[in-house]
Amino acid sequence: MTDDGRSAHILDVLVTEFGDAMRHDPAAFRRKFRKMAATPFAFYRGSAALFYADMTGAFADDAFLDERTRRVWIHGDLHAENFGTYMNASGVLVFNVNDFDEAYVGPYVWDLKRFAASVALIGYAKALSDEAITGLVTGFAHAYLAELTAVSVGGDDAIGSLTLETTTGVLHRVLQLARLNTRVALLDAETTVEDFDRRFAVMDGRRPIDEETRQAVEAAFREYLTTLPSQPSVSPVEHRIKDFALRTGVGIGSAGLPSYNMLLEGHTQALENDVILYMKQAQVPAVARYIADERVSGYFRDQGHRTAESQRALQAYADPWLGHTTLNGVGQLVAEVSPYSADLDWGDVNEPEDLASVIGDLGRAVARMHSVADDESSHDLVDFSTEDAIVEVIGGDAAGFTAMLTGFAHAYGARARADHQLFVDLFRNGRLPGL
Repeated sequence: MTDDGRSAHILDVLVTEFGDAMRHDPAAFRRKFRKMAATPFAFYRGSAALFYADMTGAFADDAFLDERTRRVWIHGDLHAENFGTYMNASGVLVFNVNDFDEAYVGPYVWDLKRFAASVALIGYAKALSDEAITGLVTGFAHAYLAELTAVSVGGDDAIGSLTLETTTGVLHRVLQLARLNTRVALLDAETTVEDFDRRFAVMDGRRPIDEETRQAVEAAFREYLTTLPSQPSVSPVEHRIKDFALRTGVGIGSAGLPSYNMLLEGHTQALENDVILYMKQAQVPAVARYIADERVSGYFRDQGHRTAESQRALQAYADPWLGHTTLNGVGQLVAEVSPYSADLDWGDVNEPEDLASVIGDLGRAVARMHSVADDESSHDLVDFSTEDAIVEVIGGDAAGFTAMLTGFAHAYGARARADHQLFVDLFRNGRLPGL
């Protein structure tokens, strides 16, 4: 495809994916696209729709896939920056995959390829040689396959987590830093105390809501409570809402989307136990447009239900506040604004041995994620052992599997770098409609 042809393709995919939202809030998309224009990796993060168009077009490949492994619960946007810490329902700090807004059911290799290409982009930005990048993707592939095989042999009891007890080096440091966070510090940053009670603080990007909206959000909150796992010991004060606020998403993935914050009493009336939830409008995942499977699309009541169910399926011991609801007929995801969230900063990981160690750990984390949501989970959409199916389709050809991922990483990394420049030219020359 010529540059002109590829530019037209990029434009068509972006308008198809974002056109209605761009018309509704052009300012938010100008901010989003300027962030995407900053670097090839930022462009790659914000253009999942283009990636999936290529997975079913120019880069379509059936290698290491069969009928079952095309129907694995996948993350949907598995790039290197979608990992971080969270406090699980058992009170353990975990480093794992996060941000499940794009999760769906599809070919497991699409997750692996999206991650591998992101490693190639990071490696290129750090001036690593092609040989070094090959080594990093190879380490990821070996760690993924070794972990998946161990789970297949040992059963789900073999699925572990990246915790303070099981990590070293960079990831251990991230978990240690997350452990220093406190709920009080988060509340002090987000709220103020007036007349002996907390309220949301006034700040840029957040504003109060009117009475009509407050009533609608409160009704949606009551619906959300019915989607939570059974909580027989809930405190009678835990679900009292003390304040509401509206935030509008300005990140690469949430341009223009409304998000309501709710300040809850928490399990006691002590102000240090207050909880902040967000209720965020959920969107159709980019990957869903490229998977024609009515068993999958018909499984979900709305996009909020899809997002919450997907996260529960893919993340063992998910956030106990995770649930879903509808607001004005639109699906919403609800979860806690966690005090214990910390992301891996790739700017702090530069030495090849540190990169190799981290990427190997992430390979194991992805294998565990793909192993969780199958016939032994509480979800019936994927009714077979995913780890067994993936190991079987690879069929002992670890070398071929690894070569497939490394070859794709280099090819699509180069494609993404070129696409980034084409996108910048489209944007700066006013060819993105309405912006």
